[in-house]
Amino acid sequence: MLRIDDISYSIAGRPLLEQASASIPYGHKVGLVGPNGAGKTTLFKLIRGELTLDGGEISLPSRARIGGVAQESPGNEISVLDTVLAADTERAELLAESEHAIDPTRIGEIHARLADIDAWSAEARAASILKGLGFSTEDQARPTSDYSGGWRMRVALAGVLFSQPDLLLLDEPTNYLDLEGALWLESYLMRYPHTVVVISHDRDLLNRAVSHILHVEDRKLTLYTGGYDTFARTRAEKRALQAAEAKKQDARRAHLQSFVDRFRAKASKAVQAQARIKMLAKMEPITAPEEAKFHRFTFPQPDQLSPPIISMEDLAVGYDGRAVLRKLSLRIDQDDRIALLGRNGQGKSTLSKLLAERLDPQEGKIARSGKLRIGYFAQHQVDELDLDETPLDHVRRLRPGETPAKLRARLAGFGLMEAQAATKVGQLSGGQKARLSLLLATIDAPHLLILDEPTNHLDIESREALTEALNDYTGAVVLVSHDMHLLSLVADRLWLVDQGKVEPWQGDLDDYRRMLLAGDDKPAAKPEEKPAPKRPSRDKFIELRADLRKAEERIEKLTEMTKKLDAILADPATYEDSLRAKQFGRKHAEAVEAMQRAESLWLLALERLEQAEGT
Repeated sequence: MLRIDDISYSIAGRPLLEQASASIPYGHKVGLVGPNGAGKTTLFKLIRGELTLDGGEISLPSRARIGGVAQESPGNEISVLDTVLAADTERAELLAESEHAIDPTRIGEIHARLADIDAWSAEARAASILKGLGFSTEDQARPTSDYSGGWRMRVALAGVLFSQPDLLLLDEPTNYLDLEGALWLESYLMRYPHTVVVISHDRDLLNRAVSHILHVEDRKLTLYTGGYDTFARTRAEKRALQAAEAKKQDARRAHLQSFVDRFRAKASKAVQAQARIKMLAKMEPITAPEEAKFHRFTFPQPDQLSPPIISMEDLAVGYDGRAVLRKLSLRIDQDDRIALLGRNGQGKSTLSKLLAERLDPQEGKIARSGKLRIGYFAQHQVDELDLDETPLDHVRRLRPGETPAKLRARLAGFGLMEAQAATKVGQLSGGQKARLSLLLATIDAPHLLILDEPTNHLDIESREALTEALNDYTGAVVLVSHDMHLLSLVADRLWLVDQGKVEPWQGDLDDYRRMLLAGDDKPAAKPEEKPAPKRPSRDKFIELRADLRKAEERIEKLTEMTKKLDAILADPATYEDSLRAKQFGRKHAEAVEAMQRAESLWLLALERLEQAEGT
């Protein structure tokens, strides 16, 4: 259990946490939420012991391992797969020691521990995690120095997931993942065998992957049961009750004070007046909750153009003479809301750049409306802002003739108020930089707005504001995002970018999510509805139950075999013959792999039987 007892912490004299407490039982999956600047990342540093508490205590079981992802992941010549394998330091140290150990007792202890931590299947587990995060088999063999900073962060995330710490602390892990990686991580965290605390603004992840929400507010910690939607509803009810209680107390206080003011000077009422003064003094103030600071996005609205605003015919586009997308015959109208779906590397960003006129077609035709204005936001543009200039400087460069008041009004429309307008960009938060980039992308009232991962660094309230702004916007929107909640509320058309083609996705987002989580190599169209199947015959039920019984028997046999091999590998005498020891090691690995297959077959047999019983 993670225990946080009455902790206090201040930064430069400003209290960030005051007598805050929470207890997180082992194995819980917890989402850590709260306003920007409330101290979420600081709490992680306090848990890891990187900062010293002003008061209170944070405790974990002895020898509990804490894991997280560093803010930077440098590249080197070690392969991606080997980098992830090395993240499990205990396994690496045991393997290194086994190469030189000569004491049979110690060799037995080493191999018994290697069996306990499932070291023999480590490479397969690491490769599976990397595949889920977007690395093909070929990618895993390349050195980490071949990858950009964002991809190296994925390697670091894979490493900490592979090492399976007892307490996993993740700070905005989906910021450097695409939709496919975010969905895979969501599914992985649901199955993670130990405790997880994750800071995230991804509403879907907080609804699906965690069972509790730890809220940081007013320098306190409050643990809520349920996902984010349950937390939001519970908190809203709590705030409404608090506001009502505050209103009642104000009325009661006013009534008591009125009596005191009227009868304080009268001798006959002096005792009653004094009693009411004491009641007022003892009354614990109930403060009505403050309204959350909430800033809308104010997108300028474009004039209307005749449809289509963009049309393509047999178009190909790519890089250095190599086509990434071919035979594109697509059309975009001004009222379109299009989400681009597709696995990493299939060409979503390539299509975005083509539409934004950042890439020229290699062949075919593309026709654009003569007056078409295009706004383009990509995550790298946030990193390309001039850190030594203010937001006011950035907007003034695009609108040199406007008054300072008008420029500040533009910034305020994107939540950048007076204080931020005159602050150097390098000192702004990630969310404030994203707001500035969105302002710059939309300042010309574009007819087509292309957004490539716009929600990175935006908190949940800002994401809701962006959703509202996009739904009110009268231009076309092309959206790439790992935020399924945003996609579901904004997009009314889905385009699948896959295997060099761009085609309408025939299902909905839930179909796409199921397809990705199932690990299908090729997406399938939404199946046509068929008549309800007939209930299986009695013979079919007997066959299905027999399959289930066989699978259970297979698991029992493999369990017994694994126990015997564990005992052999734990016996120091086994290692007196190194060849025999290796043979038993291989047999143990084969037994573990066979057990995984047997469990999969058992689940399949159980699912088939349940489906038959449900018809």
